[in-house]
Amino acid sequence: MRILLKLEIDCDPDAAWRALHSPRAVAEMYGPFMELDPLDPEGLPTSMAAGLDMPVAMSAFGVVPMGQQLIHVSERFVDEPHGQVRILRDSGIPLTGPLASLDVWDHQMAVSPVPGRPDRTLWRDRLVIGGPTAVALWPVLWGIWQWRGARIAALAPSWAHDPEPAA
Repeated sequence: MRILLKLEIDCDPDAAWRALHSPRAVAEMYGPFMELDPLDPEGLPTSMAAGLDMPVAMSAFGVVPMGQQLIHVSERFVDEPHGQVRILRDSGIPLTGPLASLDVWDHQMAVSPVPGRPDRTLWRDRLVIGGPTAVALWPVLWGIWQWRGARIAALAPSWAHDPEPAA
């Protein structure tokens, strides 16, 4: 089963790509509905690079435990006529909680320039799930993904502005 998002966001593709690699920015995409907390005692890494395996605990509104998830990051790049498409893939898997009944979790997020608007980003998001409870979980995940899309659109302008260097 698939859940798809396609939106145009108000930041350049470089800023969107940096946000996809930031564990804090990714966590903000789910907030405040869902919180992601690192299981590693050293906390979140500063960047999610290809090859990263990052276990996280999920909770609804930071209160109701929703289980643990392994995030496994890979990347690929595709050249298209309007610019490069950069794809970050999380092929990890839910470990515990309601989502652990899924045996397929393939989440790909692609960013590319909007044709004719290099200052804006085309964001494509695809989640593929499978397993004995996929049909029952699909409506819940679809709702979360709609929330995520709204959060991405709201947060994107802040990604475009790097802080001024300290004097």
